[in-house]
Amino acid sequence: MQYVKGDILTTEGFKRGYLGVERGKKAEIYKGLPPEKPLATGLIVPTFINAHTHLGDSFIKYKNLKLPRNVVKLVAPPNGLKHRLLKKASERELINGMEKSIKVLKETGTSHFCDFREDGIKGIFQLHKALERNTINSIILSRPLEFKYEKNEMRLLLKNSDGIGLSSISDWEYSEIEKISKHTKKEGKIFALHASEVVREDIDLILDLHPDFLVHMISATESDLYNVKDAKIPIVICPRSSSFFKLKINLELMKKTGVNLLLGTDNGMLNFPDVIKEVQHLKNSSNVFSTEELLNMVTYTPRKVLNLVDCIKGPNLSGSFVVLDRGSLKPIYISK
Repeated sequence: MQYVKGDILTTEGFKRGYLGVERGKKAEIYKGLPPEKPLATGLIVPTFINAHTHLGDSFIKYKNLKLPRNVVKLVAPPNGLKHRLLKKASERELINGMEKSIKVLKETGTSHFCDFREDGIKGIFQLHKALERNTINSIILSRPLEFKYEKNEMRLLLKNSDGIGLSSISDWEYSEIEKISKHTKKEGKIFALHASEVVREDIDLILDLHPDFLVHMISATESDLYNVKDAKIPIVICPRSSSFFKLKINLELMKKTGVNLLLGTDNGMLNFPDVIKEVQHLKNSSNVFSTEELLNMVTYTPRKVLNLVDCIKGPNLSGSFVVLDRGSLKPIYISK
């Protein structure tokens, strides 16, 4: 038996104590001091959930291009630079980029990631290939190849993925998204989309699609956020990505309205998918949320939203956890 000690993040908040760890077995929480020198001391938290990635464009990061700090010019479909580069890239190049990002996910204490997967059924299979040699849990949200609903394509997408993740309603004919949402919900799968990132979009139209969660909502009004809160729809924010595009997230307003927040790393070409860096970014750039609140955004909250069951919460625990330095929140121990 080996041990880690410190403040353990549970669903009831931090509890002082230590974990007894044995390979292949679940960890247990103990009070007091461990019987021998611990492997690490700090904040003990469940492994991380990265709630929003675009791993398919990871290969662009290695091209050393000067990327425009404009959402439309860089990532907006169908003509943003990202989409033009995706069309030119070989399958091997795409998969290699995803494999590198998956390696980063694993090395930084992430156990699950939720990917918005472009390029139809081919895009799903490319990510499956990238995952073949990497043991990590994925939530794959696919999307149609074109900006339209096609019943047979939707059946195929939903059969091979966990749901649908779309760009914003501004990119689509609304009636097409309605059909996609209804089909996805009928199959009991996840439906999510980007919303109000650069400009405000009609919140009533968005909520009428019954999304399981929204991404960004930076340009949403206070009323919009209250409506989202009342509808019990979580929001994924991606602080480093938004900062790259010089888009300011109104954290004070999000906290005031009480919306449920998750964190993601967004585009693989901008940032390595290390979601604890999103926590560090918010901790260092503002004092709106406490450390406990921020850590919940990458541990318990996304587990609840995505119906995941592994976590630290009782006497019998998952053996997967991360120990963080109290000051920097840098991982100092990641369980195997």
